[in-house]
Amino acid sequence: MRYLPLNDQDRSDMLGVIGASTIDELFTDVPQDLLLRGDVNLPKAQGELDVERALSKMAAKNTVAGDVPFFIGAGAYRHHIPASVDHLIQRSEFLTAYTPYQPEISQGTLQALFEFQTQVAMLFDMDVANASLYDGSTACAEAVMMAHRVTRRSKAVLSGNLHPQYVDVVKTQSQYNNHDVVTNAAALTGDEDLISAIDEGTSCVVVQYPDVFGHIKDFTALADAAHEKKALLIVAVPEVVALGAIKSPGAMGADIVVGEGQSVGVGLNFGGPYLGLFATRQKYVRQMPGRVCGQTVDAEGKRGFVLTLSTREQHIRREKATSNICTNSGLCSLAFTIHMTLLGEAGLRRLAAINHQKAVQLAENLEHIDGVEILTPALFNEFAVRLSKPAAHIVDRLAEQNILAGVPASRLFTHGDAQDVLILAATETNTDEDITALVSALEEALS
Repeated sequence: MRYLPLNDQDRSDMLGVIGASTIDELFTDVPQDLLLRGDVNLPKAQGELDVERALSKMAAKNTVAGDVPFFIGAGAYRHHIPASVDHLIQRSEFLTAYTPYQPEISQGTLQALFEFQTQVAMLFDMDVANASLYDGSTACAEAVMMAHRVTRRSKAVLSGNLHPQYVDVVKTQSQYNNHDVVTNAAALTGDEDLISAIDEGTSCVVVQYPDVFGHIKDFTALADAAHEKKALLIVAVPEVVALGAIKSPGAMGADIVVGEGQSVGVGLNFGGPYLGLFATRQKYVRQMPGRVCGQTVDAEGKRGFVLTLSTREQHIRREKATSNICTNSGLCSLAFTIHMTLLGEAGLRRLAAINHQKAVQLAENLEHIDGVEILTPALFNEFAVRLSKPAAHIVDRLAEQNILAGVPASRLFTHGDAQDVLILAATETNTDEDITALVSALEEALS
């Protein structure tokens, strides 16, 4: 066969070399209940026209974020993206470019990466940033492993208000390295004691800012407590637009800052691809995963750009490498850089102010509804409310009216307190009419 050239003997020989008796043994690390049993429930082969019709029919069932009042956040946010961003990233020299291993013919790509790193470092108020990772959750896991290397310890303390999907990725990475992960219980009020969990075996404390319920806290005291025990503070920022309005993680003493860059230049796109942001202090740069692009001068004294760290070492050195991350989200990072350049500092601050104003407007309208209690007193563009009825039921009911009312906390947390909690986000894309529609429908659903 053209695409499956190996025969049974070839497969048997390969398994023998690696010491496996069956192909199934290659998947022993995957939980048994997640393995597929039997064929995928798909129709047999069809012609191209039939496939287009079938897929179009399926796609028509989706509710598009831009077509309805949309208040979903919880780690992925709808923002306006200027048309110039997509226009520029689709230029052939960017759209088709791969890793810039030959700097002499990759100056445009390398300069874009250098500018991206500069923007991220300034945004987080850190010394150095890498050329991006896959997404915010994997960047968070990489930060934890980096902290273990720096401190030579193996225990991570995770905030209960860190996004549960970030927590899951950290745990997945940690379980195969014999690292300990201690997770606090979620705190709807935003108040949790992380300092008492730090001991001499702790490598890092991981917090989210703003947290998954929208709370904004100053972590300066936590950073001081961690440093006193020679541990690092890691701050995760899933909504980076917030940093146009609130104190930077670096100013609070963070040692590593990670984030999700989707909010700037990257659409929701059904959940990806997204953009992992990663920055740290200069003294830890050689423990940082991924690639770093640097500025230099050539033999004639002209400015040029090169990859200064990582490149191929991640997969050539294997277990000795700092990380198994071997690439970066180059096109998404370019979109981020273009959008951030168009905004500038003044534009980012103005965008952040609009987001905050929209969220405050939404909260002020919701707090007058019987059966709604605002749980987030200090917020940016996202907050949690407690409803008098199960939040998942209310979200489903409003979705039938083409209003996407947010994320039920029960989708993220399993404990009982989450059943009646709803997480809502408002951005510059929400109109006054959107807010009126949500308030009216929610009032009716709770009556």
